[in-house]
Amino acid sequence: MSNPFVKVENEQVEGVIQIRRHLHQYPELSFQEFQTADYIKFILQEWEIPYQSIGETGVLVDISGKESGRAIGLRADIDALPIHEQTDLSYSSKHDQVMHACGHDGHTAILLGAVYELNKIKDELPGTVRCIFQPGEEADGAAKALIEQGALSNPEIEAMVGLHLWPHLPFGTVGIKYGGMTASCDDFKITITGKGGHSARPHQAIDAITIAVSIIQSLQSMTVKRFNPVEPVVIHIGKIHGGEASNVVASTVVLEGTARAMNNSLRGEIYQEVLKVCRAAELQWEARVEVDYALGHPPIVNNEAMTRQFEEVASGLLGEEKVISLKEPSMGADDFGYFSVKVPSIYFRLGIHKENEPVYDLHHSKFQFDDSILKTGVELYVNYALSFLLDGREK
Repeated sequence: MSNPFVKVENEQVEGVIQIRRHLHQYPELSFQEFQTADYIKFILQEWEIPYQSIGETGVLVDISGKESGRAIGLRADIDALPIHEQTDLSYSSKHDQVMHACGHDGHTAILLGAVYELNKIKDELPGTVRCIFQPGEEADGAAKALIEQGALSNPEIEAMVGLHLWPHLPFGTVGIKYGGMTASCDDFKITITGKGGHSARPHQAIDAITIAVSIIQSLQSMTVKRFNPVEPVVIHIGKIHGGEASNVVASTVVLEGTARAMNNSLRGEIYQEVLKVCRAAELQWEARVEVDYALGHPPIVNNEAMTRQFEEVASGLLGEEKVISLKEPSMGADDFGYFSVKVPSIYFRLGIHKENEPVYDLHHSKFQFDDSILKTGVELYVNYALSFLLDGREK
């Protein structure tokens, strides 16, 4: 480790690319990643690197040095999406209606590459790097379940690192942000029960559709009138079901939506305001309005000291011009937020947008990226983990 930065050799880069392409051909949905987990274990066995299973499809790998010290976690999500692939790649998905359309195949290959590189220098590591291959990111609560099963224990993990390939940044750049990085994501269902009747005599009925419209309008105005306008809040109704015929007053309507915020305090305020709107509708219309509010992913909040240290590592490795300070957080969500709540964390973006080439967003059936970005991801993971451990030794 005389060189200030660990670099990945070309031969190993090719190996990481082949791993990614295999994973891309055999995607699996959340909590169904049995072949994926088996393949990760097969690669680790080939490299003679010990691992342990966690849950049904999770895998943990601890790379520990001879010298005790800090413990840091690196995470990759391993699941895919229910999307029919339309990329025409030679290694397109072989599983019908399932696709790695969010780059998780790349994340998994990057982390396997990091495992290989860290294992080569493990005797010189002043501490432990835990590599977490996490199932079910596209589902609810997968990271939370892994934490409950011991993903941050034995040894106690002091910090976490996560990344996401990002089609909205130039290829090979790194996007960082101090503080809030992504939003929370909570789902709710509002069931409105009125009184059915004939449309010719609406005064004898309680129209659930009219009540639903009133609630939707109140929720939309609430985002700009009840909250500080400099703090982003999203309340979105994505599904409405109600009514049976054009001349019948609907007795029941169900609304389903999502609420997003950048901090847990604001998250709690949104919940209380949604309840107030629904209680007011009950009183005004003499109906029954039931609210089922399910807390989902918490926001990802980057630790300031870790972000500063990561910025220094990325700038030294890639050049300052390649490190971009993101102006805005994303209102998207990632269950890495569960790790961020438990321990200091850094979550960064890795740009994959190549100039003069079509750009497809995450979750698009034509989403793809140039495999050469994997080398950058491996080197960022390895060198930041090493920097974190060495910093702990010095302190």
